[in-house]
Amino acid sequence: MNAKWLSPGRFLVLGFAGLVFLGASLLLLPVAANPDIAIRPVDALFTSTSAVCVTGLIAIDTADYFSVFGRTVVALLVQIGGLGITSIGVAFILLAGKRIGLRERVLVKEALNLDTLKGVVQLVKSVVLVTLCFEGAGMVLSYLVFSKDYPPLSALGISAFHSVAAFNNSGFDILGGYRNLIPYRDNVLLNLTTCGLIICGGLGFYVIREVLHKRSWRGLSMNTKIVLTMTAALLIIGTLLLKLTDNVTWLGAFFQSTSARTAGFSTYSLGEFTNAGQFVLILLMFIGASPGSTGGGIKTTTTYTLLRSMLAFATNRDCTAFHRKIPHESILKAFTVTILAVAVVCLMTFLICILEPELTFMQILFEVVSGFGTVGLSTGITPQLRDASKLLLCLTMFIGRLGPLTMACIWVYKPSSNLSYAEEKITIG
Repeated sequence: MNAKWLSPGRFLVLGFAGLVFLGASLLLLPVAANPDIAIRPVDALFTSTSAVCVTGLIAIDTADYFSVFGRTVVALLVQIGGLGITSIGVAFILLAGKRIGLRERVLVKEALNLDTLKGVVQLVKSVVLVTLCFEGAGMVLSYLVFSKDYPPLSALGISAFHSVAAFNNSGFDILGGYRNLIPYRDNVLLNLTTCGLIICGGLGFYVIREVLHKRSWRGLSMNTKIVLTMTAALLIIGTLLLKLTDNVTWLGAFFQSTSARTAGFSTYSLGEFTNAGQFVLILLMFIGASPGSTGGGIKTTTTYTLLRSMLAFATNRDCTAFHRKIPHESILKAFTVTILAVAVVCLMTFLICILEPELTFMQILFEVVSGFGTVGLSTGITPQLRDASKLLLCLTMFIGRLGPLTMACIWVYKPSSNLSYAEEKITIG
């Protein structure tokens, strides 16, 4: 294959696609299923796609259908999908004591959505270390809860799986019966531990590293300030709106507001939420987490840039944030990402509406946005979808994980030219 043709974007797409099919193949092995259970190829593919894309939507219950081997495969797919194929590859190269080349650095830059190649290798080391620390702490705290209801070995396995899924913003659970975390709705420790892992995983590795190193608001970059501000604002606004629209506790409202930001865990049956409550979750899922994180969605920085640019345009001022001017290129990219995301959601919703006429529009829209945002929240319709609808959701999750802009650019990758056409105004509005 021509190395010039294999751009960083195309490499990521092929890498993730290869991992999805490898995962599906492993989940189809007899050893991956529980006794007397047969896993259908489409369900194995759906599960693998959901795991690699750190989503959490399930066509079959992970605990009821998969053996310990199968659950381990799912956990590994979630971990690799969350950290990124390139980060994992670079980590293994470093462990082998070999030098990281320019191509590997470019791939990591693309995967983690960085602006520069500077400090890429050091960032990968930080990513692995931060992940192990957070997941280790989460496993210990989760074990304190699960050990009360399960034998020690089972509790340890559930805790490890839950910690990996939570930090990587993937809503998989292995409690069985499609229950998710509903049995632990009122458990404060597990709720707050899960929320902590979700929030930290959704901030982005670069942001976590910068916060740990600089430790003062003034020393943080504009990007990090935007991420922290938007994260706090969305958590508060989401909690208040969910408490207002549905009969949930404050803890439940906070948990669902946190989880809707691409994690996918639920402590309530979301199919019983009001239309207003489901709409709030849809908005949170569409926005998602932050760049360079384990989460999906159009991202917090994109949303902030959209809002600030519209305000600036309406008031005829420069688009600024925290005494810095936001580049025109960033504004254009934010609008492009959003338009492409809306287009993907609309197209997939339309197609599944045709395939599933017995389902309501809100149910289908909720599922599609959950897939695109790599969230994993569901109103409970995923297992009953037709195979064609499941395949469309697989494609939606795949596009959501890699980003609609990355998927669009893989078809037209070529060096930029200094030549340009003459400008001519058109009438807008």
